[in-house]
Order: sequence, then C-alpha cells, then structure tokens
Amino acid sequence: MSYYQRIACLSTEAVEVMYALGAEDLLVGISGYTVRPPRARDEKPKVSGFSSGKIERILAVNPDLVIAYSNMQSELCRDLISAGIEVHAFNQRDVAGIFRMIGVLSALIGKASEGQALISRLEQQITAIRAQTATWTRRPKIYFEEWNAPLMSCIGWVSELIGIAGGEDVFSDLAGFHSARERIIADPCEVIRRAPDIIIGSWCGKKFRPETVRDRAGWEQIPAVQSGRVLEIKSPDILSPGPSAIEHGLLQLHVLIAEWQSAQTR
Repeated sequence: MSYYQRIACLSTEAVEVMYALGAEDLLVGISGYTVRPPRARDEKPKVSGFSSGKIERILAVNPDLVIAYSNMQSELCRDLISAGIEVHAFNQRDVAGIFRMIGVLSALIGKASEGQALISRLEQQITAIRAQTATWTRRPKIYFEEWNAPLMSCIGWVSELIGIAGGEDVFSDLAGFHSARERIIADPCEVIRRAPDIIIGSWCGKKFRPETVRDRAGWEQIPAVQSGRVLEIKSPDILSPGPSAIEHGLLQLHVLIAEWQSAQTR
C-alpha cells in the first residue's frame, strides 16, 4: 500500500525507479530531462527542469508528494514546503547511496519487496563485472570529463563505477566533492600530467565532441589521444544517480576498459 497517490518527481532517476517498480500509475509529473523509460515522456506531464522549475507547474498537477534531488533543488523544495506540499529530497552521491535511494523510495510507495529485487539485480551486475576484472593485472588510467567549459571531472558514483569496471579515475581526489565548482580542473595541463590511457566525455545536456578534446594545446602527448581512445558515454546513461548508471553506464565503462585490456595483449 502507498500512502501517496499523486507523486511528482523532479529528477530523472526517481522517474526511472518508479517505472521499474511498476508504480507509474502514481506519477502525475516528471522532470523534463526524463529519458527512461522513453514512454514516460509521452505519458506524464513535464513539470520541471533540474536546477530550475516553476512552482506553479508543479502545484498544477496537485501532488501529495514531491521527490527531489540534491542542493540544486533546495530553493524549489523550500517553496514547495511553504506551499504545504510534502517533499522528500534525496542526495545520493555514490553507489551505496543509489541503493539507499531505491530502498527508501520503494518503501514510501508500498513497493519495498520490488525495490529490494531491483537492488539485488543491480548488485548482481556489479558482482559479475568485478569477477571479470579480478584477473586484470593492469588498470588503465581514465579521465572522465563531465563538462568542457570549464573542465570538470566526474562525480562520486562515476568515479566509483570506473573502479568497479576495472579502471582508475585519475581525478579521484576531486570525485568526493558534491559541488561541481569544486571539481573544476583549473589548469588543463594537469590532465596532461596525469596521462590518462582513456578519455571519456559525458557532457551533461550537450553532445560530446571528441575532436575538440584532441585539438587542445599539448593534449597530443596524452596516451589516450595518441591511441584514439577519446570516447563518449551519453550523460543520461551515467550522470543520473539511479539504475541507469549501473545498467548502462557501468556496462559501457567495462566494455571500453576491456577493449583497452585486449589491446595490451596484442
């Protein structure tokens, strides 16, 4: 049984989880950035962006609960609470946090057993990939670029997934910072110095352009550029801290790293 009957989700991963749990009938509004499942965009009203949203559009769908994510939505949450709406704001930044979010959200909507089944399936995928990488004696150094102007390295769960997939995040020292501002790489030469074997771009909200990365001054020295391993994982597949980051992002990371491993033995 769900105590809530009209739920608005202001982040894509919450929408994804609701559908995965078979609770889409409770959804009355979704984030405009939702891509999974594709049918959600046709079935549900889009009531907000991510860091921006008009409270009137959210209130218009008459929610009895709003699911939000992170400090980026804190002002919107405050306004909704002031308007008398119940709000639950998640703030997951690592893989354990993704599982916790699924568990809590599933309990809120009376789908605890379905939520645990989803968590178990995702854990099995992680276990299977760890088993495949356990015998690798070398781990490629990876630079994951979340944004290009300014350069920004990856957030916590992405850095963790790189490790699970068999790689080493060259900016793991920045991954623990929640704020994007704190993950800015002020000096592009620092990427050259850390000499990644693979560069992965995932520019949130716009298409990754590998040619512009390869053409950066001095970057021709980087092993990833020399070997042509400047690659893309689309942002919806990995930058949303929900099931997709594991089901799609982790799998793609593993494939790219396995290809690098194979090339080392030729």
